[in-house]
Amino acid sequence: MIKKKIVMLGSFAVGKTSLVQRYVNSIFSEKYLTTIGVKIDQKIIKVSNAEVNLLLWDIHGEDDYQKIKPTYIMGSSGCFIILDGTRKATLDVGLKLIETVKQTAPNSSIIILINKSDLKEEWDISEDDIKNLKYKGYEVIETSAKANTEVEYAFKRITQLMLN
Repeated sequence: MIKKKIVMLGSFAVGKTSLVQRYVNSIFSEKYLTTIGVKIDQKIIKVSNAEVNLLLWDIHGEDDYQKIKPTYIMGSSGCFIILDGTRKATLDVGLKLIETVKQTAPNSSIIILINKSDLKEEWDISEDDIKNLKYKGYEVIETSAKANTEVEYAFKRITQLMLN
């Protein structure tokens, strides 16, 4: 069996834990629980006739007071940069985190998830911002842990990228 480490990175309250819980346990909770340090979940999936054990590292949010330790990122094969569509400031944090990933785990596949697509009418991240990310070569997937939109697809897609 192939083991692959995926790190979930982003600001506080962008939905990292909710995305993992939706994917691994098929649940969503309205209760906000801040992640302290790192929480590791796993899920075994089949992609392209390969059985893959995904180790999902749900890492605390980054802000002005708490930076993500590069040691959490080391050894990752995949990385989700999660943004909150309703908070544009999470885009700036996400772009800085991409640079950290490129330095720490240069071979890691990166996908940007813009979460909370169920609140699209309240989004602060514009279509131009999204086009700009795609222009820079990033794969962008709009997700909603709450509505279970594109969550399964996002994890399957990053697994495909990691296996290639």
